[in-house]
Amino acid sequence: MPALTEPQTWTMIGAVIALMFGMLTIVSTLFIRILRAEISGLRGEVIGRFDAVDWKFESVNSRFDSVNSRFDSVNSQFDSVNSRFDAIDSRIDGLDRDVRALVKHTFGLDRG
Repeated sequence: MPALTEPQTWTMIGAVIALMFGMLTIVSTLFIRILRAEISGLRGEVIGRFDAVDWKFESVNSRFDSVNSRFDSVNSQFDSVNSRFDAIDSRIDGLDRDVRALVKHTFGLDRG
């Protein structure tokens, strides 16, 4: 086995170390590039899916808006029906008062 004092041995050790650092640099650089490319691709896919979900939510919101407008229409119809019931109720109260007056008059209950 040769001694470590020979220049060729030190040159070979230096070359091997330089190759190892070079390979480490190349591999880490390529790994980082691949990782960035994958992350950007994933980012694009996630953004696309979020856009699709946003579009679905917008369509559901528009459906709810149309349902709300229908409910507003139904509420206005109920308001008109309630006003008609109030009018009928006041007429019935008037009829009740008139019938009581007629009964009192007919049966002589109003004479004291």
